[in-house]
Amino acid sequence: MNFKVLFRTILFLLTLFIVIYTAMVNTQEIVFNFPLLLKEPVKAAAPIIFFAIFAVGVFGGTLLNAGGGKTKGGGDAKRK
Repeated sequence: MNFKVLFRTILFLLTLFIVIYTAMVNTQEIVFNFPLLLKEPVKAAAPIIFFAIFAVGVFGGTLLNAGGGKTKGGGDAKRK
């Protein structure tokens, strides 16, 4: 297994643990304001908002890392 993949997986799980732990400790309802996209504040349980923010970050990171870059080695089309 590639060390880089293992490191990213461990980092992802550590971040997920922090989000889950924070959500477990902060169970009260909070008001979330984001005036750029939302006209009115969202009032919801803290774990729901923490998970939503984490999910947006994961989705954004996936989109940034999942590029359709160039293939290495000249491709298999020439060999066939």
